Amino acid sequence: MHELRHGIQTLHRKAAEYHDLAAQAHRTAAEHNEKGDNEAGDWHLERAREHSDQAFRLAQEVHGKSGRMDSFSSEEHHARLATEGR
Repeated sequence: MHELRHGIQTLHRKAAEYHDLAAQAHRTAAEHNEKGDNEAGDWHLERAREHSDQAFRLAQEVHGKSGRMDSFSSEEHHARLATEGR
């Protein structure tokens, strides 16, 4: 259970890091485009998309694992009740 929770926290942290990287890349792309450097702006925009896609994949993975965590919690609870005779 602890390993699962730690894994979920790690995935949350990584997803947040990719969201931050995507936001920074979007800002950098906008700065380049404002200066008329569309080639550099497009390059940074593509990095932003890649970071955003990675954050989304990690968020999906977190969602899948957190659902399993709920079922583990429920199973643990039922097992505890059974051993306590409730």
